[in-house]
Amino acid sequence: MSLCLQSVLSASSWFGLSPTGDGTLPVFGLVSLQVMSLWGWLWLLYCLHVPGSVWGLDGGGEGACRLTAKPVSGSVYRAGDVVIGGLFPIHVEAPLPEQEFRSIKEDSTCTIFKQRAYRWLQTMIFAVEEINRDQALLPNLTLGFLAADTCRTEGITLGAALAMVSGKEASVVGTECGTTPEVPVIIGDAHSSASMVVAQTLGPFDLPMVSYFATCACLSDTWRYPSFFRTVPSDAFQARGMAKLLRQLGWVWVGLVSEDDDYGKFGVQLLLQELQGSGVCVAYSEVLPKLPSKRKIRHIADTIRGSTARVVVAFVGFTGHAEGLMEEVVRQNITDKQWIASEAWVTYSTIAAPTNLPSFAGTIGFALKKADIPGLGPFLTRLHPDGDYQKSDPFLRDLWEEMFVCSLGVDLSVTLSSRRLCTGSEVIREGESQYADVSQLRASYNVYKAVYAIAYAIQDMMACRPGDGVFNGGQCPDIRKLQPSQIVHYLRGVNFSTPVGESFHFDMKGDPPASYDFINWHVTPEGTAEFVQVGHFLSSEGSDDQFHIDMDKVVWGGGSGDEVPVSVCSADCPPGTRHAVQKGRPVCCFDCLSCAEGEISNTTGSDDCIRCPERFWSNPDLTACIPQLVDFLSYSDTMGVILSVISVSGATLTAGALATFLYHRHTALVKANNSELSFLLLLSLKICFLCALVFIGQPNPWTCMLRHTLFGISFVFCISCLLSRTVVVLVAFRATLPGENLMRYFSPTQQRMGISLCTLIQVLICVLWLALAPPRPAERRGREGRGPRVILECEVGSVVGFSLVLGYIGLLASLCLLLAFLARKLPDNFNEAKFITFSMLIFCAVWISFIPAYVSSPGKYTVAVEIFAILASSFGLLFCLFAPKCYIILLRPERNTKKHIMSK
Repeated sequence: MSLCLQSVLSASSWFGLSPTGDGTLPVFGLVSLQVMSLWGWLWLLYCLHVPGSVWGLDGGGEGACRLTAKPVSGSVYRAGDVVIGGLFPIHVEAPLPEQEFRSIKEDSTCTIFKQRAYRWLQTMIFAVEEINRDQALLPNLTLGFLAADTCRTEGITLGAALAMVSGKEASVVGTECGTTPEVPVIIGDAHSSASMVVAQTLGPFDLPMVSYFATCACLSDTWRYPSFFRTVPSDAFQARGMAKLLRQLGWVWVGLVSEDDDYGKFGVQLLLQELQGSGVCVAYSEVLPKLPSKRKIRHIADTIRGSTARVVVAFVGFTGHAEGLMEEVVRQNITDKQWIASEAWVTYSTIAAPTNLPSFAGTIGFALKKADIPGLGPFLTRLHPDGDYQKSDPFLRDLWEEMFVCSLGVDLSVTLSSRRLCTGSEVIREGESQYADVSQLRASYNVYKAVYAIAYAIQDMMACRPGDGVFNGGQCPDIRKLQPSQIVHYLRGVNFSTPVGESFHFDMKGDPPASYDFINWHVTPEGTAEFVQVGHFLSSEGSDDQFHIDMDKVVWGGGSGDEVPVSVCSADCPPGTRHAVQKGRPVCCFDCLSCAEGEISNTTGSDDCIRCPERFWSNPDLTACIPQLVDFLSYSDTMGVILSVISVSGATLTAGALATFLYHRHTALVKANNSELSFLLLLSLKICFLCALVFIGQPNPWTCMLRHTLFGISFVFCISCLLSRTVVVLVAFRATLPGENLMRYFSPTQQRMGISLCTLIQVLICVLWLALAPPRPAERRGREGRGPRVILECEVGSVVGFSLVLGYIGLLASLCLLLAFLARKLPDNFNEAKFITFSMLIFCAVWISFIPAYVSSPGKYTVAVEIFAILASSFGLLFCLFAPKCYIILLRPERNTKKHIMSK
């Protein structure tokens, strides 16, 4: 490696982008991304354009430049007309960086080999060889590759990328030294943070990157990453699908676990944005630390175990931190959680080991679209440490020793280790290891598509006709000296079908259409995990999402079996209640409070009760609005029936008395009581009894006006008759002076005129009342029992008119009572004045007690009190005035003689 590149790599360590033992950024590494990217591309520009000692010219003559060091990470190289770069996290733990800047870094070795990532590298090689065999795709052109191990560390990833684009060969023709990068396009990286660093560094030079596993939505920013493409969907679509899944399954109380990198941070941020306003609340959000910390991992596991949230969404990658958390969850025997996996680990067989299944069986998550790549299985199993494979592939030894748990070669480390020596007879068999497992080709398929996207872009370049090109006045690209910007242009327009039949293209942001499979972890009878597809999610910008999950196929986690787990902070409130959010807690945590009367909550989970509309009220369960009861005294009420019967009975008795008097009108008793006045009095009493019926029934304008006018006129007519009769009796028995003939002033004609005059005054009062402010139907709100009622009644209209009607009746009654009292000492056998006195006493007593009872009675009882007063006073008049007479007429006819009446 040149001194220039060595400076860049050393600077990357100094800026915090070097490995920290766990393959991630140190404490302030993320803050340094922008600074490191600027540093990297400035130095690269300097290296590409400044000749001389900066490239370490040595012994090759003035026309040659030579690299003076080897790259930090291992690499696999094959020459070709166009060499494609590849960045793969074959190892995930990097060596400590050089911090002193005093010497060139010697070869260092990364540790913790990952079979899955090595399969990705071999898939790239397989795709290159398959394309080279297809003469119809790229005729007369051979693809090469240069793939490097990134150790899942930003600093090493950037160093490997810079080494690729600046030339890795030991000598390069001097005239072309650094002017055209050996690798014009890079496939990678798998890690979002590393992809951001490399894309920002190479972006100003239009060096294209096609990532197969970097899903951070931030990489869709074409302003910051203009030459970045990827064959894996953005996490923006995955977050949208996760939010739909949580809402559809009713999981409103969830926990979040993420890694402390761009993948985890942006993934959780996007998910939270999608969940806004959806009713889903986050119980906790824990972040796996960058630096190994058993205490922190134990704390996260304790949080998961102690939370009431049964659903855990894990936005983590395939790192040792995630595996450490899974191990701690298993150690604590946390088996009551439903795990939602991101695409990075849902099909990761290492985490789905049988020892983890008691806690993670039933996990459901989003997986990248799967494909069967013909021929890839035999290609993967062809490897063997004998022959040329081990010489050209520095990773084969790690694969072999990892897969067969043995050691190749004999050295001190082998002697000290407990591993046996490999026999050389080991054979890689398809499906027996994570490396050779081709049943879940998802990220591998993305690598495959990335190679083909580049190939089809080159094919479009080769199809360019001179004069029709898009560069420098119609020029076409020089395939032998491809410029990165040319590849960027043609990558944007690729649209092809892969050998497995899938159509593929990039959108304006360099992203592919989003396509996910829902994967569910089933447990086989042998106790191993089986990744079962139970649905799919398709999404793209500007189109409707396609979301489907087959609930019958899903085996749920947390011990739920076939039942969908319930994950809520507070159980749904029953109908008739509302939510009251608990202070200081998310909106999903609430108490249930009953709705007030007149309000309803007809659905579970209502935040507010709904006020019933006018003339409606809540039912006893507070779940529906029902019409309020309309309260009035009707003929169907028991009270209405009783009062109607009493009224009719009174009218019947009055008619009977009238018939008796008519039949015995020639008898002495009838003649002595002024038969004409008796008939008028009985007729008015009958009207008084019958007017009570007008008060029963639903009020309407005519009945309201008829009620009080008929009542007032009939009672005035009745009392006028009594008053006339009282005056006649009093005058007849008080005229004791000789020659006084006062009775000539009280002839029947004058009596009729007096009665008519008294009644006419009441008629005039009623006419004025009806003309100026008549009684009218009205509604009044009242309560009876649990809820209110609409009370239908007749408003008097004018209180003055109503008072005058009652006052006039009271005036006549008082006058009649006074006169009757003065005539109380008439002869014993003629007790008419006494009877009138008793009847008027009853009348006045009833109507005096009526006033407080009328005012204090609610609803229809107000009308009932008025009817009772009418009937009581009418019966008092009827019985006091006519019962004794009918008794004598019917039962004691011997006393119905003039002699008996005139006797003292």
